[in-house]
Amino acid sequence: MMTAISPPKKNKVLLIHPLGYAAAAAGDDILRLSNTMPPLGLASLAAWLEKHEVDVEIIDCFGQPAPDSLISSRLQETRPDFVGLTCTTSSFPDAARIIKLIKQISPKIHTILGGPHASTLKEKIMRLEPAVDFVIVGEGETPLLELAQKQARELATIPGLCWRTPEGEIVFNGYQSQLPDLDMLPFPAYHKLPGYPSAYTLPIFNYPAAPNASCISSRGCPYQCSYCDRSVFRQSFRCNSAAYLYQHLKYMRDRWGIRHINFYDDQFTLHRERVTEFCRLLIDNPLEMTFNCAVRAEHIDFELLQMMKAAGCWMISLGIETGDPELLARHRQNTDLELLAQRVREIKQAGIRTKGLLMIGLPGETENSVRKSMEYVFSLPIDDFNLAKFTPFPGSPLYQKIKQYGEFSEDWEKMDCMNFVFIPQNMTKQQLERLFRQFYRRHFLRPRTIWGYTAMIWRSPDSWRRFWKNAGGFLRFAFSNQRIRSRKSAQ
Repeated sequence: MMTAISPPKKNKVLLIHPLGYAAAAAGDDILRLSNTMPPLGLASLAAWLEKHEVDVEIIDCFGQPAPDSLISSRLQETRPDFVGLTCTTSSFPDAARIIKLIKQISPKIHTILGGPHASTLKEKIMRLEPAVDFVIVGEGETPLLELAQKQARELATIPGLCWRTPEGEIVFNGYQSQLPDLDMLPFPAYHKLPGYPSAYTLPIFNYPAAPNASCISSRGCPYQCSYCDRSVFRQSFRCNSAAYLYQHLKYMRDRWGIRHINFYDDQFTLHRERVTEFCRLLIDNPLEMTFNCAVRAEHIDFELLQMMKAAGCWMISLGIETGDPELLARHRQNTDLELLAQRVREIKQAGIRTKGLLMIGLPGETENSVRKSMEYVFSLPIDDFNLAKFTPFPGSPLYQKIKQYGEFSEDWEKMDCMNFVFIPQNMTKQQLERLFRQFYRRHFLRPRTIWGYTAMIWRSPDSWRRFWKNAGGFLRFAFSNQRIRSRKSAQ
């Protein structure tokens, strides 16, 4: 049953980014060792709430793994009216556990769940977890602010909100029709993240200098790939202007000493004019910073790449997914592997480091298609690559019919792109694991790769420092293919 909200006083909000497993296992998590990204979504929400004079704090359990005792003490210290958690599919079990802990400590606290997993499943989440009072569907700025400001009788007027009536009925108010202009949002509240920026790191060998950071300059993607989760942004695309983006980077340099930025956008170059204007600002008024971004082949050309290089672009990632043209055509639009190969060569010609993003285990995958991917990737001047284990997330188009294409073990805690939870027809898990290891071994044994990582001694010395510091974990992953040495359930 929903507890009535009475806001004569100014409400306090505590935002939590769950770790996803027991804090004691964090030191063995290869994902955290190689890439610890700040919760930019929560930092953006915190900045929006602060702008509207709402008292807000953040606990980032991924950046700084926190035992339950610390969460309990923060709850007692801050005494929030609302506690909001964001979650992916794999972190949902831990988020649900934390929400139950919150209710045990103080049943009067209103609990909120957001993020891609909650945005997809909405009412189902609230039926599964009675301790969840609200689910925010999609972008959180408007619904969260209105929730913190309104009374219980006004809940039905908040778009994007899923809530319980006093009779226990679960109601979804519908999707938001008006979304904020991204240039009207304040910069994320980095000051709310303890240890920022040193507590966060980009993937090793993916940056030239530290301190470095991540930044999001757009939301959404207009494409309709079968494997992508669209639960938060659906099919919309909005972006910051070049002027806003330049000021954001200047702020990060002046306030936090950031020297390199990774743009965590799905499609950084979708609007070419924005990128050229941004690059011109950096060329005419240098910030002495470098940056990475992710692009699609059809949204870059050599002229643009030259300008990006002059502006400080250090690495570009491209979504290849698979080198089998027939398999690729089943799952994404504009499947031109020849164009993609041409763009990879142009990126290298422009003097920019290149990273390929691939998946293994898509519906329709065979041993032959994996080998086609290997031959395709290794024919290109790619410096680095990431091979994800295909995961049918609830927000992806494939999810509803995935069992038609193979065996799906829907263990949410393992749905992190580092476990084979889906096995395509006519393949086995053992076969996929063998091909996965073989793919990486072939990459690391290439002379081009060996020389490239050797060059990182002077191109990215901080990466090598981190590698040697955590060499045991990286080598364990190379031989065992396990994210965490012994997967402990959250306690």
